[in-house]
Amino acid sequence: MVEQSLVIVKPDGVARGLIGEVIGRFEQKGLKLVAARFAVADRAVAEQHYAEHKEKPFFGGLVDFITSGPVMMMIVEGNRAIDSIRNLLGKTNGVESPAGTIRGDFGSSRVFNIVHASDSPASAEREIALWFKPENIVTWDLPAAKYLFEEDE
Repeated sequence: MVEQSLVIVKPDGVARGLIGEVIGRFEQKGLKLVAARFAVADRAVAEQHYAEHKEKPFFGGLVDFITSGPVMMMIVEGNRAIDSIRNLLGKTNGVESPAGTIRGDFGSSRVFNIVHASDSPASAEREIALWFKPENIVTWDLPAAKYLFEEDE
């Protein structure tokens, strides 16, 4: 099942020069970029993005962090993309995440964990609509796709 996910390389990942590493891991897995944008996240949009945490004590810090520097926002697409991306990322806390995952290799805490990714199809749809316009999404065929997934997946 082909899915899309929003992926954001957070300010810590950008500052550490990890954008290419993150994208490379997704490409090596057989996922493809269909949209990308480099910017400083707008505070109002960031508050909408993290709205589910609005009543939690860490909400302000979360919004402050994601808007503290440039981020790389992407839409990543592929077969079971959401599960694939979440597995590549590892656990939220980089210290607890296994080596070989993006957060396990590069994350240093729960906050400084390099990347955000949608956790469900509903979240992906909502988050993508916040950060991207439909005309910014490129439809294209990944030539190697026929070698990546079985027909019944």
